[in-house]
Amino acid sequence: MNWTEILSFSRGPLLHISMIIFVVGMSYRLVRVVLLGWERDRASNKGSKLKGVVINYLKGLIILPFIPWVGRTFRRNELTFIAGGLFHLSLFVVLAFGTAHILVWKSLFGLSWKPLPTPVVSFFSSVGIISLIILLVNRLTHPVLKLLTRLPVWINWVVVFLPMITGFIMARHLWFKYEVIFSLHLISVSLLLIWIPLGRISHFLFYFFSRTIHGAQAGKRAIMP
Repeated sequence: MNWTEILSFSRGPLLHISMIIFVVGMSYRLVRVVLLGWERDRASNKGSKLKGVVINYLKGLIILPFIPWVGRTFRRNELTFIAGGLFHLSLFVVLAFGTAHILVWKSLFGLSWKPLPTPVVSFFSSVGIISLIILLVNRLTHPVLKLLTRLPVWINWVVVFLPMITGFIMARHLWFKYEVIFSLHLISVSLLLIWIPLGRISHFLFYFFSRTIHGAQAGKRAIMP
């Protein structure tokens, strides 16, 4: 099997199977969470639920990762705090505003929008890769994180890093023939899609639920979420 055949398999059957596993796995996890149910909140309203939700999202998406002095977490592990925030921001920019990824979203959902300039996307791609490496080094050297790290954590790092680094190389036509690096990128993306429902990376699905619920509860009680 040559690289042209590998590329055909990677962008065809392998990618389709991995997407099916991803959708089925994440749907199963979501259904399990919903079936847990929740108790009715009988406390009287003292504030606005909507305001609480908005403030909670702003703190989580904007303020806390990049204005660290508003949170106590920063003083305990500054490197993880800032590198983690930059990684998530970079990942969002690359996936949402990179030209190639916009074409993927269009093929899947029929929606498209204007991409960011290539140098901007390249900058964030580099920041994301560097942030991941910093987080790895920090985990290897931090005495507490090192003790807490188990095999699933290493798998999480590898399956996230590989699509980012292969995509970076592919976009800049570095070192490998295009069909080789494109195949490696698609294979790594497929592995990531398969692994997400099995690992802690699936937290991105529940992040929005938890932010909304906690924000609404805090807003109802008129306290800062």
